[in-house]
Amino acid sequence: MDRPDGKRPRNRVVAKNPADRWRGQKKPRRRRLTLAVLPTLLTLGNGVCGMAAIAVATSALLEWTPQDQLFVAGLLIFGGMVFDALDGSAARMTGQSSEFGAQLDSLCDAITFGAAPAVIVWRFGDPLPYRISWAIGVIFTLCVLIRLARFNVETKEDDSHEGFDGLPSPAAAGAIASFTIAMPHLESLTHEEYRQSIRSAAHAALMVGEYLVPVLAVLLAYLMVSRFTYPHIVQQWMSGRRSPNQIGQALFAVGGVIILHELALPLAFCIYAFWSPVGQWRRGLAVAGDLPADSGDDQEPSAGESVHDRAV
Repeated sequence: MDRPDGKRPRNRVVAKNPADRWRGQKKPRRRRLTLAVLPTLLTLGNGVCGMAAIAVATSALLEWTPQDQLFVAGLLIFGGMVFDALDGSAARMTGQSSEFGAQLDSLCDAITFGAAPAVIVWRFGDPLPYRISWAIGVIFTLCVLIRLARFNVETKEDDSHEGFDGLPSPAAAGAIASFTIAMPHLESLTHEEYRQSIRSAAHAALMVGEYLVPVLAVLLAYLMVSRFTYPHIVQQWMSGRRSPNQIGQALFAVGGVIILHELALPLAFCIYAFWSPVGQWRRGLAVAGDLPADSGDDQEPSAGESVHDRAV
């Protein structure tokens, strides 16, 4: 139909769907995640060490003895510990701490300090029934996951990182890995060049170690999910000056490494893992011992206090 001015009306295209009106408009851009390069690379190095430790410990293609495979796997776990200590320090020193870095760090820790030690426990637990060694490794890994999840939830941004509730997962994994590093040294003590007493002690230690590591893994799993407090040794030493007592302990530890070589590693990690629980248990027993044997119902009221007042 023509308009009064003689012009034909233009045909209007009515959008059937109201959403079609906004197709021409630009969509809001999603917020892009920026990564801190150095801390992220250090964190990923931790994960690479964990994957390499699992690969070496389980590989059937390497022409190594099982003892050599476990030795290298233990060294790789210690390499992951070094990366784990450096990434957090690098992030705090450069002011690049982020929630992404914290979550990535926990995921890599789950590999290096959860899955890799479980594989070592399975290899150490050959004398035990397979179901028992398998269950011990699974329990250890699950406790590591619980420990990491609890740490992420309970740790605040302004935390000083000078202590932990529960045994840290790197310390638990290091305790297990330290035995794989000490085993070759014990094996060398069984050679003919040493005295019979030393050879006998080394043989006994090797036999005990096959059963000790799985049992130790169960105890470490419990300590990780416990509420015992542990100091953050690396953070405390990097934070400032130390007391003469702490410097003396460090010198004593260095002397132990010089004298005992690789055998000092399991000793040091076990002392760190069990020193805090034993100390807190002793303090708890001491406090309980200071309490009076009777609760007070059968005690005489003190001067100026009536029986009615005590009942209230």
